[in-house]
Amino acid sequence: MHDIAGSIVVYKNGEAEVAKAVRSFLRTRLKVKLYVIDNSPDDRLRRVCEGPRVTYIFNGKNLGFGAGHNMALRESVRSAAYHVVLNPDVYFEGGVLERLYEFAARRPEVGLVMPRILNPDGSIQYLCKKLPTPSDLILRRFLPGPLRPLMEKRAMRYELRDRDYTKSMSVPALSGCFMMLSCAALAEVWLFDERYFLYMEDVDLSRRIHQRYATIYYPEVSIYHEYQKGSYRQFPLMLRHVFSALKYFKKWGWYNDSERASINQETRTDLAAD
Repeated sequence: MHDIAGSIVVYKNGEAEVAKAVRSFLRTRLKVKLYVIDNSPDDRLRRVCEGPRVTYIFNGKNLGFGAGHNMALRESVRSAAYHVVLNPDVYFEGGVLERLYEFAARRPEVGLVMPRILNPDGSIQYLCKKLPTPSDLILRRFLPGPLRPLMEKRAMRYELRDRDYTKSMSVPALSGCFMMLSCAALAEVWLFDERYFLYMEDVDLSRRIHQRYATIYYPEVSIYHEYQKGSYRQFPLMLRHVFSALKYFKKWGWYNDSERASINQETRTDLAAD
């Protein structure tokens, strides 16, 4: 039984970037297992994913984010206490996994934990969010530049920037760039919904876990995230995001999502860290 298993889904990433993420995860005294799921057309990344604690899975085609991680999560539900989903553009120092593991192990009601996420320059990324409404996503993506200041107050509330990011919070939507998941919770709510090829699958899973367990932002430890925001710069990725949003709202409801309103109103801050 592993303390923590982890998975990184890669697609045409650079070797140095992936190697950095792999080293970060393995820099721990805990009993860990890492799965690198390669959706690239070739297996050149295999050489940076070697070692007794790493399993490299080459698909030869792009299965998508959730489907890729699910290949590892199905194993972890049976063989680990926790599973960390992390992006290949994430890195962190030793001790991070230990602190997260100790925090979660003391609180069996916690199903999902996300640490503080920083840019490489040390500035914070506001990745704690309320459950989105259609307006939140439409205005953030398509509002013309000169009108975006009009969206600022709404964005601050949606990204919880009006809260204290130095304190723990109960948050219903946490980022898939780094999610530490309780395998006991996953056994109940199951895994990523593979109908989302890319984007929104983290919101969907976070919401399902939040229905039964605590989903916590835990800023006592930090990780670094390069955060490419590809869907803001590449038209094909933007379309992926739009299609995923349509699937999300079809599943959970558009403007008649009463559960969303209730959960967003209950978002709490300043939870005890210990």
